[in-house]
Amino acid sequence: MEKIAESELILNPDGSIYHLKLKSEHIANDIIIVGDQGRVHKVSDNFDNIEFKIQNREFVTHTGTLNGKRITAMSTGIGTDNIDIVVNELDAIVNIDLERRVVREEKTSLNIIRLGTSGALQEDVPVDSLVMSSHGLGFDGLLNFYDSKEIMESDLSQAFIEHTDWGTDLSTPYIVKASDSLTNLLGDGMIKGITATSPGFYGPQGRILRLPLAHPAQNDKISSFKYGSHRITNYEMETSALYGLGRMLGHNTCTVCAIIANRMVKKYSADYQATVSKMIKIVLERLTA
Repeated sequence: MEKIAESELILNPDGSIYHLKLKSEHIANDIIIVGDQGRVHKVSDNFDNIEFKIQNREFVTHTGTLNGKRITAMSTGIGTDNIDIVVNELDAIVNIDLERRVVREEKTSLNIIRLGTSGALQEDVPVDSLVMSSHGLGFDGLLNFYDSKEIMESDLSQAFIEHTDWGTDLSTPYIVKASDSLTNLLGDGMIKGITATSPGFYGPQGRILRLPLAHPAQNDKISSFKYGSHRITNYEMETSALYGLGRMLGHNTCTVCAIIANRMVKKYSADYQATVSKMIKIVLERLTA
């Protein structure tokens, strides 16, 4: 097998992967990712024990057990660029022999579950509810750098582009489906819908502080999109990249979001931390049942 060059697969002096500072023995097959470094503790505080902790930059990792099941909690920071680092490096530590720098013949499939906060794009998606992302809709352009056409929902993506008359000055949107195994395991009783992944928090999500928007009607067009039973329920900044990279690399992925604001009715949660804690407990209970 051809060895992967040092410039492409970058390792630390101890042999761990560059950004995450992890080796394969440091992570479980079930991985919960959160954006906020402080939220890793909110997850791991529920564990029966913690066997490993490490932090490098915004990437905090805790691995332990709950109800006899080994689980890793990890922070990614904000944005699809960080998801690109996290998913590729998680895949590398389980599917590449880091010492020999060759791809392993036998592949490992991880379960990667994102727990995030989000803003609703439908009036009937209430603040403090939980949304399971059936699909990720990417405005970020990340997947366009990969040979990813086969994993995209092309009909759904094209219908969205036509409905919104999507600007040619913007990155081409793409839609990727969640993993059925995880949505079936975790999603009972949650609102289901397409999650829009934005490359920013302000202008890209239609917020105006001092800068005018290039496409001021964008959110109305997004929220009015329907295709069969599909509609766009919420905005965040990571899911499309997680779904796309995970599917291409053979990992199971899903996102559950606590709705802390409703963009349509201009409401914000009175105590979103309580909703986040509830979301974590529900997902951990279902994951370890």
